[in-house]
Amino acid sequence: MLSRKLLPKNVTNVIKGFACQCRNYSQNETLKKTCLYDYHVKNGGKMVPFAGWSMPVQYTEGISESHLHVRSAAGLFDVSHMLQTRVTGRDGVAFIESMIVGDVGGLRDNQGTLSVFTNERGGILDDLIVSKTEEGYLYVVSNAGCADKDYNNMQTQAEQCRKKGMDVNVEMISNGLLALQGPSMSSVLQEGVDFDLNKLPFMTNKMATVFGIPECRVTRCGYTGEDGVEISVRPDRAEDLAQALTGSSKAKVMLIGLGARDTLRLEAGLCLYGSDIDETTTPVEGSLTWTIGKRRREEANFPGASVILKQIKEKPQRRRVGFISSGAPARGHTKIYDESGSSLIGELTSGCPSPSLKENVSMGYVKTAFTKNGTKVKFEVRKKMIDAVVSKMPFVPSNYFSPK
Repeated sequence: MLSRKLLPKNVTNVIKGFACQCRNYSQNETLKKTCLYDYHVKNGGKMVPFAGWSMPVQYTEGISESHLHVRSAAGLFDVSHMLQTRVTGRDGVAFIESMIVGDVGGLRDNQGTLSVFTNERGGILDDLIVSKTEEGYLYVVSNAGCADKDYNNMQTQAEQCRKKGMDVNVEMISNGLLALQGPSMSSVLQEGVDFDLNKLPFMTNKMATVFGIPECRVTRCGYTGEDGVEISVRPDRAEDLAQALTGSSKAKVMLIGLGARDTLRLEAGLCLYGSDIDETTTPVEGSLTWTIGKRRREEANFPGASVILKQIKEKPQRRRVGFISSGAPARGHTKIYDESGSSLIGELTSGCPSPSLKENVSMGYVKTAFTKNGTKVKFEVRKKMIDAVVSKMPFVPSNYFSPK
């Protein structure tokens, strides 16, 4: 889960062609800084504008090296720019379900789910993770690029619910948020917590003391396809936590920037809000039908339900799929044609060379008739037609943790 890349043009050279959606920023624009800004600068982070924040796109290591290190060991990401909110009150579940397609009522305590906010046309306003907690509130994390929109929408809906006599409140959590991702995550983190990580499956969470820092929310999730956690931590202790994790004797933990975060999520087949999904795409078109709970489909009481349920029944006109291609890398907005190259059938939304596969991977929308895996298509790249094939996502195997 990541809001649209908003990087200046000169970053294109820094990241050596890896996937980013770029635009110029005003020199007068005031950028927000996360609680780890000074830590990034001190450790060689290349800071760039991103969704209104100053964030590291990479460190001294190149993006490919950083990417492969996460796949083989562990990397630490600062995702403190993301919006964290707490929903309290006895009607908190009914409130959040009035805005999203997920079945939050069916979650156990300390269990979470990926979902999407939708509008009345079925379009996706943002993607989010919402978790029940044993402390009695909902913990919600959504994208930085949509933070103002999401928070305002939640507050407006909460006010409307209260006018109906419902008990619900929404408050922003000003914590830092660190993501530790990779196969070595568990060995690194285990020595700093007093509970067994083998009892924390994918998409569950727990309030814990982490390396002596109290009241950290540890959620087993991430945006890389690897085993990982996101740790919500008091902003004044975020650097202490980062130093403890990167100083681990169990494995080398590298600091990772936005560039590798994007290539990792693309290999994992995960959507980038603002590029792969937005207010013009529905969950069905975006291949996110699985986020719509069975009970929610039966009740049909989420925003845009009539549009979305009709698409489930009758199939949409287009759908998001993955591709592997040869030749020059294909980026977002690349036109997609049928195998003959004569008929326009869609457009890419994201693409990059895959450091893991040494092939070009991408995703985009095509007419439903062309969504079968193995379908041959053409991309128009630099006024030349190149070969591509519809491929199953994720492009690399997912390694989310489930107890044996």
